[in-house]
Amino acid sequence: MTGETSKLRMAAPEPAAQLAKQVARDRRTLNHQREAALGQALAGFRVGSVKYLNAVPLTRGLEAEILFATPAELAAKLRRDELDAALVSITEVLLNDRYEILDGAAIASLGEVRSVILAHRKPVEQVREVFCDPASLTSVNLLKVLLAERGLRPEFRPLESYAAAKDKDFVLLIGDPALDFVLAPPAGFGIFDLGAAWFDLTGLPFVYAVWALRRGVEHTALRRELREAKEFGLDTLDAIIASRPEYTEEFRRDYLGWHIHYHLGTDEKRGIAKFIELLRRHGLGPVFEPQFVS
Repeated sequence: MTGETSKLRMAAPEPAAQLAKQVARDRRTLNHQREAALGQALAGFRVGSVKYLNAVPLTRGLEAEILFATPAELAAKLRRDELDAALVSITEVLLNDRYEILDGAAIASLGEVRSVILAHRKPVEQVREVFCDPASLTSVNLLKVLLAERGLRPEFRPLESYAAAKDKDFVLLIGDPALDFVLAPPAGFGIFDLGAAWFDLTGLPFVYAVWALRRGVEHTALRRELREAKEFGLDTLDAIIASRPEYTEEFRRDYLGWHIHYHLGTDEKRGIAKFIELLRRHGLGPVFEPQFVS
């Protein structure tokens, strides 16, 4: 017995570095298996999402099965019943009584968002005309609410091209074009961040986009796969940040890890309720109550 005990005590412990490598290998294997499973998860469903960097964690593993388009294009396809579900602006859901919202998943911010901005060459109080990114939906209504709360009601016009943004006194930009502008603003421009302005006004998160599910479609299985894609995206967020080509890794880490979050919980629903209240207050309706499904 003593000899057996001595042998056990003499067994060298596995080095920490070797254990770490094994854990990393196991994690990679598991991630490959999850990605492979998601690669065929949407069979039978037509699903769309936006092209922007901030949506990447919600579609992790589903990329080959998804139609990518602007928020406005996705909303139009949903209305024509050409899609069964899409990651669309919250305004599309609130202003059209034909969708359910996947609970628990969203693109949101608590404060500065950086990718939804009013770029301005004059003080915001002097705004008379705003040129809008044609891809935007929610951001237009959010800006209308924020300005109306300040007693400002400018005209909103479509921006003819992103190249023309630098020639406007007031221009609303969203997504990657907004990030491009924020990271290299033309001389003389200030940035009015809509996420920061919303938080200053309400103290609540703002929800920019949700998974809208078209009514009349049996989408129990689809909801399960969209939840799994989100969980996979958040579990592998470090890998997404390290591997994406947009901007710098430092910026991606700050943006995806701090400015944007992806949960849709009690506080986010309070933010949606406040947005509904203000849309109605300023005559930007009719607005319908959201219906959440898990």
